[in-house]
Amino acid sequence: MRKTIEEFGPLLVFFILNARGAEWLSLPETQSLFVATGGFMVALGVALASTYLRGERPNNMTLASAGFVFVFGSITLFLQDETFIKIKPTLVYCLFAGILTFGLVRDRSYLQMLMGDMLPLSTEGWMVLTRRWTGFFVFLAVLNEAVWRTQTTDLWVSFKVFAILPLTIGFMLLQMPLLRRHLPPDFGQESNQENGQDPESDL
Repeated sequence: MRKTIEEFGPLLVFFILNARGAEWLSLPETQSLFVATGGFMVALGVALASTYLRGERPNNMTLASAGFVFVFGSITLFLQDETFIKIKPTLVYCLFAGILTFGLVRDRSYLQMLMGDMLPLSTEGWMVLTRRWTGFFVFLAVLNEAVWRTQTTDLWVSFKVFAILPLTIGFMLLQMPLLRRHLPPDFGQESNQENGQDPESDL
């Protein structure tokens, strides 16, 4: 529960403050996104600090994304220009796509380097999965650009908070057939044995 709050709490703070923050602080409505940006940065900082205090370290993708939030959020507040916080997701997605592409050019899967211990996929499976994630990150970058350039700020905030996660979950579910094809046949049985369960006990 705590981990879920740390992951999604800052986004919820961003959404609520964009909707009500300026009103609560008796500021013009045009300041809503700036209030939300400041609150998002504070909430994200608290979430990261909480993770470290538990003796854990956020993964590299989370740290990279947080870095972009703090840099572009600060620029947004300093210049009072909402453009910078809106293009931040585009740059993050492009960074991830670029890193994965660099690995593919070298015939390496950086996803395998990050997650190989958890998912013992074949080399071919990791390469296919990496190409798909690269394409998905490019898709998200293009989608973010299309939304913030053509829609209102309120709609973009709703898109950022409520659309990205379902899209990502849907994409991950679509990868299940690929995972089943490239995982070892005894992968599920090994997991059950590690948990002290007999894989045939339910038969």
